[in-house]
Amino acid sequence: MHKLITKSIMAVALLTSLTATAQTEESVKVTPTGRILMDGGAYHSNNDLFVNGVAMPDCRIGLKASYGQYKAKVDLGYAYGKVSLKDIFVERKFSESTLLRVGNFVHQFGLQSSTSSSMKVTMEEPTSNEAFFNSRLLGAMVIYDKGAFFGAGSVHAESAALKKATNELGSTSYGAMTRLVYRPFRETGAIFHVGLSAAYEKPRYNSAESLNHSSFVLGANFPTRIAKVGALNAVVTDANHLVKFTPELAAAYGPVGLETQYFYVQVNKTKGLPTYKASGAYATLRGLILGGDYKYSHADSGIATPQPGSLEAVLSYNYTDMSDAKAAVYGGRLNDVSFTVNYYLNKYMIWRFRYAYSDAKNRLGLADDYLSAFQTRFQIIF
Repeated sequence: MHKLITKSIMAVALLTSLTATAQTEESVKVTPTGRILMDGGAYHSNNDLFVNGVAMPDCRIGLKASYGQYKAKVDLGYAYGKVSLKDIFVERKFSESTLLRVGNFVHQFGLQSSTSSSMKVTMEEPTSNEAFFNSRLLGAMVIYDKGAFFGAGSVHAESAALKKATNELGSTSYGAMTRLVYRPFRETGAIFHVGLSAAYEKPRYNSAESLNHSSFVLGANFPTRIAKVGALNAVVTDANHLVKFTPELAAAYGPVGLETQYFYVQVNKTKGLPTYKASGAYATLRGLILGGDYKYSHADSGIATPQPGSLEAVLSYNYTDMSDAKAAVYGGRLNDVSFTVNYYLNKYMIWRFRYAYSDAKNRLGLADDYLSAFQTRFQIIF
C-alpha cells in the first residue's frame, strides 16, 4: 500500500510538472481578417468621366499570427478585377515600448499614416496626403511608444521593388523617413499632440527609359473611388533626390476634435536646373453627436476610432498645389471641401455618407475640372 501511494504521488507530481511546462510553452495564435467596402455615388461635373454608379473599391482577406514576442500579418486585396498584395510583414517586440517591423506595410509619415485607407473619418483621405504620401513600401521600421513620446524610423526600397525583379528595375531606389510625436495630453476628452515627419528618397522606377530612376511622378485622383479620374499629375524630370516634411496637430476636448497637417515637398534636380516645390494642407473638424468623448490610441498615435453606437459629423478642407512655374511643372492646384457623417453601427460595421466639392486648375494640357459628389459607403471590417 505504501509503495502504491508513493507511486501515485510521484505520478501526480510528474503530470503536474508536465502540465505546467506545456502551459508555459509559447503557442501560435492565428486570427482571420478581412474587409468589404461597398460604395454608391452620384456626381455633377463638367467632366463626362464622372459617371454615377456603385463599386466595391476594396475587398480583403488575410490573417494575423502571434508567437511569443513575434507577430505577423498577411493581407491580400481584390478590387476592379485585380488582386494586390497589401500588408505582409513580421514584427518583434523587444520591450513594452519598442518593436521592429520588417516587410511590406505603411510606414509612419504624418498623422494620416495612423489609420488605414478604410478608416479615414473623411471617407476618402485628404488629397494632399494621397499626392505626397508613399502608401506601402518594402522595408524595415522601428517604433518607440512610451508615455508622452512616439517615434518611428524607417528605411525602405521603392514601391516597384515588390512588383519587379532587379533586372527589370534596372536599379533599386531607396529612401528613409521618420515620424516624431509629442503628446502631453492623452486622456479621454482631453487630447493634444504635435508631431513632425520627414523623408528622403532617390528617383523612382518608370517604364519609360528616359524617365527611369531620373524622375518623380506625383499625383492624385479626385477624392472618389467609384469613378477613378485624375485630378493632379506632376512629372518631375532630371531629379537627383526628393525631400519632404509634414508637421501635424491633433487635439480633442470632450466630443470635439481637430486634425491638421501641412505638406512640403522639394525635388532637387541635376544639371543645375531649378528645384521643384509643391505643398498642401488640410484641416478636419470632427464632433461626436452620439458616443461620449474622443479617446486616444497609443499604438497609432492619434485619435482613436469612436466606440460602437457613435454618430460622428466631420467637416474638412484640403488644398494641394503641385504647380511650380520656376521649375516649369504644372501638376495642378486643387481645392476640396467635404462634409461626412459616420455611424459606427457595431465593432465590425460602419456606415458613411459624404458630400464634397472639388475643383482642379492650372494643369498643363488639361481644362479646369470641378466635381460635386454625393457618396455613401457600408463597410465591414474584422
